[in-house]
Amino acid sequence: MFRTLMTAGCAALTSLAPAFAEDDGNWALVVHGGAGVIERDSMTPETDAAYRAAMNAALERGEAVLSEGGSALDAIEAVIRGLEDDPMFNSGRGAVFTAAGRNELDASIMDGATLQAGAVAGVTQVRHPISLARAVMDHSRHVMLQSEGAETFAREQGLEIVDPAFFFTERRWAAMERALGGMGLDIPPRPEGAPDPEPVQEGMLERDALEHRFGTVGVVALDEAGNIAAGTSTGGLTAKRWGRVGDSPIIGAGTYANNESCGVSATGTGEYFIRLTVASRICALVELQGLTLQDASDRVIQDELTAMGGDGGIVALTADGDIAWSFNTPGMYRASLAEGGEPVVAIYGDED
Repeated sequence: MFRTLMTAGCAALTSLAPAFAEDDGNWALVVHGGAGVIERDSMTPETDAAYRAAMNAALERGEAVLSEGGSALDAIEAVIRGLEDDPMFNSGRGAVFTAAGRNELDASIMDGATLQAGAVAGVTQVRHPISLARAVMDHSRHVMLQSEGAETFAREQGLEIVDPAFFFTERRWAAMERALGGMGLDIPPRPEGAPDPEPVQEGMLERDALEHRFGTVGVVALDEAGNIAAGTSTGGLTAKRWGRVGDSPIIGAGTYANNESCGVSATGTGEYFIRLTVASRICALVELQGLTLQDASDRVIQDELTAMGGDGGIVALTADGDIAWSFNTPGMYRASLAEGGEPVVAIYGDED
């Protein structure tokens, strides 16, 4: 039976969505587009509608794969590729800039049926890092590749390579300039090939400073064969330095999938998610202690992560079709869909 349990925000409100009949089918997916200080007062109606439309489109891409009997891995890749091309999200074309004025992209994917996984970190010219992560899983003997070596492998695999300026957005460049100014650091030269400077929408930088301090996109999917997969993709932190890598490409921290327990994709302050191994920890609580998916998610996010001073959230899914999300921030872009049910799309902490 499919059911959806979600906990939102610091108030830890839980709601139970209508259960689906057992004969409705057996595929499902849950998506996030980043967590942070996402509040109604900071969102225009147009921006709110645009994010909801993007999350609905993500569900539609996943549904198109899963409803035709496609694999959870294929659904993950299809959903995230679309999000990587959407400049509203901090991954791919909407990625934030490092202190050096570069977009450094991270991604990971994991197959819950085999525990095979692939990840990449610090790539700058691969249009779809999630596809490169899958290629690492499928066509190499490694789990993680980074920077130039990962891009060499991408070329060998025939993946799409783009000029770094492809990822440029004025909004993210302005956010980087503002962050560096606050740190007293020099502003790097504008990237070669970037478009001419243009004004940034009023209020957008203030919202981004809160909302996208840590932004990521991620998906967990369950296919008709009963297999779970999870994937995550990110541009990291605005104005990050020294080649910093967060949790998104780290299996067990930002991404994990195991048919025996659950799949998880995370978004948040990566250093804390790494220390807690958030994604695998939730699945271990389900498998080894018998907690429900929602209880396990809440213990890790609402209790353990919060106690450490970390912030962010997760989306999760079990092979039985239980869907959960939990976050300790005011909002998280999120959506879910199970066969036979209606799509759920939410942004703020007080939404089901």
